[in-house]
Amino acid sequence: LKNVIDACVGAFAYYLFGFGVAYGNHLDHQNSFIGTDNFALWNYEKYDMFIFQFAFAATAATIVSGSVAERCAFSGYLCYSFFLTAFAQPVVAHWVWDVQGWLSPFHQDPLWGSGLIDFSGCGAVHMVGGLAGLMGACVVGPRIDRFRPDGSVMSMPGHSAPLVVCGTFILWFGWYGFNPGSMFFITTPDAVKAVSRSAVTTTLGGAAGGITLLLVKWRTSRGSLDLTQACNGALCGLVGITSGCSVVEPWAAIFAGIGGAVTFEVAGNLLLKFRIDDPLSASPMHGACGMWGLIFTAFFAKKEFV
Repeated sequence: LKNVIDACVGAFAYYLFGFGVAYGNHLDHQNSFIGTDNFALWNYEKYDMFIFQFAFAATAATIVSGSVAERCAFSGYLCYSFFLTAFAQPVVAHWVWDVQGWLSPFHQDPLWGSGLIDFSGCGAVHMVGGLAGLMGACVVGPRIDRFRPDGSVMSMPGHSAPLVVCGTFILWFGWYGFNPGSMFFITTPDAVKAVSRSAVTTTLGGAAGGITLLLVKWRTSRGSLDLTQACNGALCGLVGITSGCSVVEPWAAIFAGIGGAVTFEVAGNLLLKFRIDDPLSASPMHGACGMWGLIFTAFFAKKEFV
């Protein structure tokens, strides 16, 4: 129900406020921090842009549902979902993707000559959702019996491995819409190359993440292969390559996946150490791996592709 509400409430929130906050630039009131025009799509008819960007905002909102699963009041979740899609995610999107944003590479005078390269949303989508989920998990507290009085952790695995695998492949397939699709057009030879390169790096990043986390868990669990963690690793690799999928070589995407899986493992262990219960590990996967993706792009982006 929470994910359905994210789509329904988020659609109205993004229509009324979010899109204007993210991309509304009035000629007389240009602002590098927040958009100031086109609220409720007033005087705006590029509907393809609206629906694509709404999908990003709604994605950021759905991340949080995993972090607060099983213990969040429905009324509170409604308020959070509206706020995140109406203001929180759009503000960051304005910074990173709008031509007036202070971090945007499209700015007439980009920060440090290049701006922040976040092609498909490591920061503007995954970090926003992941950090919001982390705050939510801290506020609502852990599930009953998640942590024993002595500080040890009670394992609470998911109930259906087939559903986990099914969900992983659905998300992986959807990533090809977000990553290559963020190019917006394929009308020039360079654009075709960028789109196809994004598809290749997305594939390799996910594959490397899945293998890496599977091996990490195999080593730490003394020979046990964990299907769920392999799926988590693939998603971590996909998150890690999201920022730089169009500006790195295919070989570099492998390091994005490896780094994403390692980052996820370290961040997840830190949460348990501080007794923070994130049932779906959404904040390590999206928040921490989103941060890793931005750092990775800074080091591995190829100048000719930027």
